Amino acid sequence: MSDQLCITTLRTLAIDAVQAAASGHPGAPMGLAPTAHILWHRFLRYDPADTTWPGRDRFVLSGGHGSALLYALLHLAKVTGPDGREAVTLDDLKNFRQPDSRCPGHPEYGHTPGVEATTGPLGTGLATAVGMAMAARRLATRYDRELFDYDTYALCGDGDLMEGVAAEAASLAGHLGLSNLCWIYDSNRISIEGATDLTFTEDVAARFRAYGWHVIEVPDGNDLTALTTAFEGFRTEAARPTLIVVTTRIGYGAPTKEGTAAAHGEPLGDTEAAAAKRAYGWPEDARFLVPDTAYTHMAAGIAQRGAARRRRWEDRFEQYAAEHPDRAAELLLMREGALPDGWDDGLPSFPADPAGLATRAAAGLALNAAAARIPWLLGGSADLAPSTKTQLTGEADFPEGRNLHYGVREFAAAAVTNGLALCGLRPYWSTFLVFSDFARGALRLSALMRLPTVHVFTHDSLAVGEDGPTHQPIEHLATLRAMPGLVTIRPADANEATEAWRVALTRTDGPTALALTRQALPTLDRKSYAPASGLALGGYVLADPVDRNPDILLIATGSEVHLALEAHHKLAAEGIAARVVSLPSWELFERQPKEYQDAVLPPAITARVAVELGATLGWDRYVGRRGTIIGIDDFGASGPMTELLSRFGFTTDAVVQAAREQLDDLSRTSVPVP
Repeated sequence: MSDQLCITTLRTLAIDAVQAAASGHPGAPMGLAPTAHILWHRFLRYDPADTTWPGRDRFVLSGGHGSALLYALLHLAKVTGPDGREAVTLDDLKNFRQPDSRCPGHPEYGHTPGVEATTGPLGTGLATAVGMAMAARRLATRYDRELFDYDTYALCGDGDLMEGVAAEAASLAGHLGLSNLCWIYDSNRISIEGATDLTFTEDVAARFRAYGWHVIEVPDGNDLTALTTAFEGFRTEAARPTLIVVTTRIGYGAPTKEGTAAAHGEPLGDTEAAAAKRAYGWPEDARFLVPDTAYTHMAAGIAQRGAARRRRWEDRFEQYAAEHPDRAAELLLMREGALPDGWDDGLPSFPADPAGLATRAAAGLALNAAAARIPWLLGGSADLAPSTKTQLTGEADFPEGRNLHYGVREFAAAAVTNGLALCGLRPYWSTFLVFSDFARGALRLSALMRLPTVHVFTHDSLAVGEDGPTHQPIEHLATLRAMPGLVTIRPADANEATEAWRVALTRTDGPTALALTRQALPTLDRKSYAPASGLALGGYVLADPVDRNPDILLIATGSEVHLALEAHHKLAAEGIAARVVSLPSWELFERQPKEYQDAVLPPAITARVAVELGATLGWDRYVGRRGTIIGIDDFGASGPMTELLSRFGFTTDAVVQAAREQLDDLSRTSVPVP
């Protein structure tokens, strides 16, 4: 009887929250309330008093549109945030989907205590949950299986399983045999446009069995005994991830066909809401009613079990720390989001070399040096590690080691990386820059969650050459720079590549994207030019005229910095004083004080040329309306690199000519001072 009381409380809280907001999705919470209650009350190993305890089970609501269910669970379980305040109060529920409420339209990590991941775009939460399960496997392997035996649950619907990223993640999880992963599929056979018969008629259970999953089917989502048996079946499965298929009826309890259909994507309305409550045996005029018995019953399950388990975990950690103090110290640093003292002492410094090396190669050496001192730094590639240079030398493959292999699954790779970061690890993943498009949804969520993930993108321009326009990124740097919270860095030589990793790994407030070359670039003589440490400021004066102020600014990133430097010397021979500014990261540069920005790019110097092998979009902020931008706003072509660079105007002579024209134009339009 108490179980049913809690279930009805969850349902009616969701109904009331959506009604109050006049916005939201009540259907999934109504249908899934029994499943969620049984999981939280009887199985989830979670202490509501400590939302950051490392040994807790993870629960991800991948179908984030059903957020009212999660908020009702957090409230009923009396989950408490680090500040000692309830994660979700009744007032928060009453302000569902309103500004400043802890109950936004879709769950947001860092906004609401107890929300393990930001979800919204369907399928992405499932892939993130795979990363969480992988994190437990890796942590248990390096440290202690008793400390990291947690399970990860993800609740999803038809829409999630239609998304390609879910298929990518499911295939990877099945291959890895993640027996600590449980996806719960709410099979209610409806989506926004109507019945799933319109588009989704596959045998989902058969598909997951083919992936290598353990599949359990629950024909009636209101059968508490069957749900209990299903979760027990997951807990006893030792070799495969588990999919529990729960058949529900959307908006269970709404008495009419019209009400049931509307329940998926809009409020029930007063009449249907009252009818639903009547069907549940609930007072029709009650709003946000939570009986005391519902609180005490939920606490008797999740709170008592979770508190006892957390105490055992803390005792075990104390014992482990006594036995393995160095490893325990690593775990404490991970929990704090810190890095070991001296972690960057071994980062490589490269001597001047006209032949140089590709920034992907230099970055790979820097990554390996950092990984040698940060044992929780791990990652891999979407089937391109030999090209992206992201393999950790001498390291085993996951889970025994830190090399991950994602296969050709870019979106899943980025989402899994987010899941790893949410569990305290410092992860990276890699692919070609042009394929960042595949992963954009997960990149965006890494920025929205402010995760310190590293997205490594190589083959950063049409210098890829013969592979042609399909592999030559054009607009990609501009689109990455447009993403709030993401820092994009395009280093100009080997030493800037080292500094890029130094910046990326010291960031704690968001993700970093590295854009790296396939082709070799000269390693600059830092005795003649400014030190590469200037990269941390986003932009810096690399070369200046001797004994005079500059007439013109040459601004560039990545491989094009070398064109600017060559132009600088040619112009000097003509008596033209040019300053070269390396601008590897717009975002970092914009964070600097205006005084520094003006010192690097003096406002009085209006003759400016920017050069970058990418779209010209955005460069006007640095060159002004009258400046020249040497870029590319076409899709490139197939051919040898040197021929393409010449064809599209990326030559030293083109930069020199643009500088001359800038100064000539400035001279013609200048008004003499009387």
